[in-house]
Amino acid sequence: MSLSPMMQQYHQAKEAAGDALLLFRMGDFYEMFHQDAKDAAELLGITLTRRDKGDPERGIEPTPMAGFPHHQLDQYLARIVRAGRRAAICDQMEDPKQAKGIVRREVTRIVSPGTLTEDGLLDPKSSNFLAAVVPAGEWIGLAWVDVSTGRFTATALAADRLADQVVRIAPSECLLSSELTEPVDLPERCTRTTRPGWAFGQQVATEALKKLLGVKSLDGFGFDEDNERHALAIRAAGAIVDYLQETQRSQLGHIDRLLPFENESTLQIDAATWRSLEIAHTLRDGRREGALLGVIDRTVTSTGARLLAEWLRGPLTDAPRINARLDAVAELVDHASLTDAVRERLRAVYDIERLVSRVTTGRASPRDLSCVGRTLAGLPTLKAKLSGRSSERLTQIEQRIDLCPELRAKLEAALEEDCPPKAADGGFVRAGYLADLDECRELMTGGKQWIAKYQAEQVEATGIPSMKVGFNKVFGYYLEVTHAQRDKIPDNFIRKQTLKNAERYITPELKEYEEKVLSAEERVKEIELRVFGELCELVVEAGRRLLSTAAALAELDVLAGLADLARSRAYTRPTMVDAPVLDVAEGRHPVLDVMQPEGQFVPNGVSCAARPDDPEALLNADNVVKGETGKAKGEGSDPAPSLLLITGPNMAGKSTYIRQTALITLLAQIGSFVPAKSATIGVADRLFARVGASDELSRGQSTFMVEMTETARILNTATRRSLVVLDEIGRGTSTYDGLSLAWAITECLHNDIGCRALFATHYHELTDLANQLPGVANRSVAVHEHQGDVVFLHQIVEGAADKSYGIHVARLAGVPRGVNQRAEEILALLESQHDNSSELHTLESSPTLSTPTSKPTAAPRAASDNLQLQLFDAYEHPVVDKLRRVEIDGTTPLDALLLLREWKESLGG
Repeated sequence: MSLSPMMQQYHQAKEAAGDALLLFRMGDFYEMFHQDAKDAAELLGITLTRRDKGDPERGIEPTPMAGFPHHQLDQYLARIVRAGRRAAICDQMEDPKQAKGIVRREVTRIVSPGTLTEDGLLDPKSSNFLAAVVPAGEWIGLAWVDVSTGRFTATALAADRLADQVVRIAPSECLLSSELTEPVDLPERCTRTTRPGWAFGQQVATEALKKLLGVKSLDGFGFDEDNERHALAIRAAGAIVDYLQETQRSQLGHIDRLLPFENESTLQIDAATWRSLEIAHTLRDGRREGALLGVIDRTVTSTGARLLAEWLRGPLTDAPRINARLDAVAELVDHASLTDAVRERLRAVYDIERLVSRVTTGRASPRDLSCVGRTLAGLPTLKAKLSGRSSERLTQIEQRIDLCPELRAKLEAALEEDCPPKAADGGFVRAGYLADLDECRELMTGGKQWIAKYQAEQVEATGIPSMKVGFNKVFGYYLEVTHAQRDKIPDNFIRKQTLKNAERYITPELKEYEEKVLSAEERVKEIELRVFGELCELVVEAGRRLLSTAAALAELDVLAGLADLARSRAYTRPTMVDAPVLDVAEGRHPVLDVMQPEGQFVPNGVSCAARPDDPEALLNADNVVKGETGKAKGEGSDPAPSLLLITGPNMAGKSTYIRQTALITLLAQIGSFVPAKSATIGVADRLFARVGASDELSRGQSTFMVEMTETARILNTATRRSLVVLDEIGRGTSTYDGLSLAWAITECLHNDIGCRALFATHYHELTDLANQLPGVANRSVAVHEHQGDVVFLHQIVEGAADKSYGIHVARLAGVPRGVNQRAEEILALLESQHDNSSELHTLESSPTLSTPTSKPTAAPRAASDNLQLQLFDAYEHPVVDKLRRVEIDGTTPLDALLLLREWKESLGG
């Protein structure tokens, strides 16, 4: 069956669209055919019909067809993109009334999850990144761009860091080479788009970038083409440019620079930590509300909200830069009226980043231009508010705000207050802006008045009171007379159309004025579209100035928001130092502090410091901070421990305590005040949090395997300047295995790494390490018992806990009474067995070269204090003897683990 010219046109467009759903414009509808129609019907919930009857005799099935009205395009695009699909928009490129033959159609744009620019398809508070990955052995090139704002970044990083960076930027779409043989770890919600291998080639990528950025060399952006690592970043960035040119089919002038991402200048946060601390989204349902970002976001602009999220993705590791931000926040906190005035002005600011993007790519509307003008109109007052400020950062922001007076004057003079959403609608150019436009409008108005006057004259001349002048698109203006009055029609009336009850006529005079009016209307549209194009060009020319101003306003919004947060929630300014210390008084969890009723959250302090490299300098080290005993440095106080072991019941607040410590550090390093009475925080280079249980069954990894993998990552990459928080390590295996691992991990953190660490655990046996390792201290959650009832005080105190109160927690959770009673009977039996057991033994810690050679001997703990299975409560055994006799200087954590395994196997597993 031969194809019609239109269907031939469709197949040509489909070939250009590739795997994207082709939305083929036919009049007032976008139509889809064949498999696209079937996919769309299922995906969009629209009716599947057929275009023809096919040819049953030749075995040709009817052509499937589905469509939707053209004005619902954004609505359906959103659903297509949310499903991870791409859509190719094939538009009519000429007016059907003026077309000679079939209307010319072209694919004007391919929409994908990573290339959205429309406000209706984007979250105003979140960036929408398109990424590209280029694996090359131990290193990976990574680039990402937000097409809606023009922000373009590239870097090369170690292969094992890819997942960490990707989870933070959370790209909607990622480009991968079709030649890849190894899988690339990407988030589940990220759409994978395969591109030809040549698009990632060094030469192709370099030339594409140079052409886009209008430069002869990329050195000015910090990328050396001869550097192997930089070359990887360039290849990834070039692949993005190639993809955008293919899909956007428009100018990309708003993407005018490529920013290098420097890993060393930001706090490194791995993927597990990002999820565990619920920094951007909650673990349970992935929502912003309830996560750290949702709680601290007091911004009033979309650009500010996106910048705050960016600051959380890359907290600073440079104390002077952090303090510069803190200085600005402090000034805004101290001047409440200034902060309120700034925030009020910022509420009138529109999203300049995305407005400039739409103008540059040719997708703007008169309303977008009006928003640019309104934003510029409010800048002089805002700029004046920042004049003469003491904070260097606020002064810099004031200097970066470009008023663009010429552009503002032009937009205000040209545009009406209320502009339409489409240029084709017309009526957006202000009266008095152009004389020839005013003349055409006058003619339109005058012509319509003449027609009304002409109708009255003809009624009087003919004596036909029911005569009226009408208009339609086919016949233009006409005089309509009923059949009952047609004998009164003058000779100069020319019959145009016969209706059931009337006749329609035209006259030479009516036709002449019709042509004047219609030509005036066409002329008005033509002039307004020309004015619109000229204004867009002015915005494009001022694009870099506008984007620089938008960046300054976004930073001001973030700083003012942080000041409002600090003032309303009683946050305090942290003292930022280079020494790896952590001393927080009455700290609060920033999320729970907001979500719990006022006054219910119990604040807690923390004091720890990394162990000095020289053990002999321990007592004289610069990183000794004031301890929780209240004694200041120099008053005979002991140095702050490097590792805190936190024991206590479930639900008592151990996890909250260690998480709040990590989040307070994170907040401080983005330049925010923190929820505490006071805080001295040493800048961390890496933040690790192993909190909660999870599995990755699709990859064949159990909960315990994931836990050990994440723990291995910490032990292999943490440094002395890092902050590590751990929760219940080793609970996913047998008691002896888990305890052995937890013991060895604690020793490694203390002896080999020496970083600040908080370890919440139910392995009470670990508390013996406080007697053996000089940098380990015990903390526990206070509990009050009265007549069988238990009250969790949520207060962290010195010393170790002696009970877990698991049965009490089970009762609170609703476990049946019979189960709880039986558990109490078993617990009593186990306790009695421990009371009758032989003397408990204690495993001495495994030392390293950095550990002092002499350690205090651990005092045996009473059997009645141990309600869990003890590691060394067994009878005499040869392996236990080996453990006792092992040479201290020759023992490693691995040695201890191997001996423990041998002992376990000898006991029958």
